[in-house]
Amino acid sequence: MKSLLNRRSVLAGPSHLVQVARATGGGAGSPPPDDSNAASPADAADAAAMPSAAANAPPADAPPRPVTTLRPVPAVPTQVSGRGVQIADTADIEWLTEEDALTPFRVFRSFSYSVSLLFHAKELAYYVALYQDGSLWRALKAADLEAAEAAFHHFEDQATRLSDGETRRAQLEAQNEQLARLIARSEAQAERLRSDLQRRGAQEQAVSTRQNQTRKDVSQLEAQRVAAQAHLNKAHRQIHQLNLTSNEWIPHLPNR
Repeated sequence: MKSLLNRRSVLAGPSHLVQVARATGGGAGSPPPDDSNAASPADAADAAAMPSAAANAPPADAPPRPVTTLRPVPAVPTQVSGRGVQIADTADIEWLTEEDALTPFRVFRSFSYSVSLLFHAKELAYYVALYQDGSLWRALKAADLEAAEAAFHHFEDQATRLSDGETRRAQLEAQNEQLARLIARSEAQAERLRSDLQRRGAQEQAVSTRQNQTRKDVSQLEAQRVAAQAHLNKAHRQIHQLNLTSNEWIPHLPNR
């Protein structure tokens, strides 16, 4: 008897090629086959329907060969179906925006880049749009909020990376402006201190000149005072002398 595929094993579990014991004789005097290896009527029908499988069966002493189980192939690629996100038509989004058919759920802005998570209630669809200077640049469409939020965070990270240069430029501009203000403030303070020093020096010079002039004036006045006092003393002596001279002409009168 030819080798047959065991139908029960195929239906019960993973597919295997099972070797069925070959009959020892083909004559009328041959002993009946063992009941354990006898084929059922259904197996006989399968054997008749598949002669090529029986003819190509391996030898009796070969081990059973496992057959790879077939798996279903998804109609949509796993990368897209796993995320539930697809490329959106920017013209459709612009038209829906003009018709006020989109409701913003999330908005992120970084300098000239912005990301919007938009909901189209009529189609129960979500759009994630990336804008640059207010112009629509890229857009994705998602069927559920979770996938749309993942796409939104992806565009958010992309916008953040794209605006890193502008962020650094804004920081450097602010730092340079602050340094310029500090420099101007320091220069103004230095100029004030320089002016104060110059004014103080001029005042000290004026005070010194005034003091010198005062000392000269005091010396001159002191000399004038000494000269005047000497002149006055001389005048007093002259007056005294003249008085004495005048008194000599006065006669001596006796006392009564």
